[in-house]
Amino acid sequence: MTPLEETLRSIIAEEGPMRMDRYMGLCLGHPSHGYYVTRDPLGEKGDFVTAPEVSQLFGELLAVWAVQAWVAIDQPESVNLVELGPGRGTLMADVLRTLRKAAPALAGAAKVHLVEMSPVLRAKQRAAVGEGASWHDSLEAAPEGPMILLANEFFDAIPIRQFERRGGVWRERVIGLEGDRLTLGMGPIVPGGPGKDGDIVEYAPARTEIARSIGGGLSRPPGAAPVIDYGHLATAPGDTLQAMRGHRFVPVTETPGEADLTSHVDFEALAKGFTAGGAVAHPGLTQRAFLLAMGLEARIAQLQTRADAATQSILQRQMARLADERQMGNLFKVMAVTSPGLPVPYPFGTS
Repeated sequence: MTPLEETLRSIIAEEGPMRMDRYMGLCLGHPSHGYYVTRDPLGEKGDFVTAPEVSQLFGELLAVWAVQAWVAIDQPESVNLVELGPGRGTLMADVLRTLRKAAPALAGAAKVHLVEMSPVLRAKQRAAVGEGASWHDSLEAAPEGPMILLANEFFDAIPIRQFERRGGVWRERVIGLEGDRLTLGMGPIVPGGPGKDGDIVEYAPARTEIARSIGGGLSRPPGAAPVIDYGHLATAPGDTLQAMRGHRFVPVTETPGEADLTSHVDFEALAKGFTAGGAVAHPGLTQRAFLLAMGLEARIAQLQTRADAATQSILQRQMARLADERQMGNLFKVMAVTSPGLPVPYPFGTS
């Protein structure tokens, strides 16, 4: 039994079955035993790998996109460069290194703000990014002003609720107890729309609220944000909740607090949140389409011309991992969010 499992069992025994969003929130963010509070989950020795950890090219191409966004907002002398859930700080470090080489004016204008809840990861980020960055517990705590915001694999870990249709009615999925074991069960009947038995729908009010906050931040001073995550561009039913430990999938009730819990991001629902906050959400692309349009193949080819055979092979594998249709390329989506009145940023709106 994990330390958090004992806590969860006590809460459920006293209060009854627990909604999925509360369970996810405690598993990931419990102040003493939460998954993200107690560890660095990234890398081969961790539980999963993100795109910035696959290749620095991911950060380089996002830096190019950031330059375009800065030009679109009239190149302010001071701009907040914000990242939500920065992991080890790898993405921000790669973006800043690229900007210092290719766009020193933007590098000089950028004020780095990292929104991170984990003390373990904050220490990693400080080592990667260096002095001069500021850390915040929430986006609202960051200062207002012109903003370029990065959100890569952030929304997938925001808690969700799940509802399942059985016997012609909808019930909310909950975590309960069977003996002394945590189990997935069904709560009471709840109102719901049409569907067929077996349908599962996911609802993420916390994601929508964060999207609304981002939209509000972009509605006042000018700014832009690429939002990158795995998920679907159009709302659809389905059970996408998953737990991962040691790079393998495990049951969501197994080892709570020691496995990552995520679900696929509904970009259509996110877009409604951004729009409700006052921003403009542009139709999304697959990560493959985005990276190829931003020059991934050309950059790989450039690096391979002066690389040995082993390095060439590594670069080819990195490109496949990021952009292949059977790997991250189609599973991950990219959505651009901008202040009202700005042009549609490249490569959005080009298809």
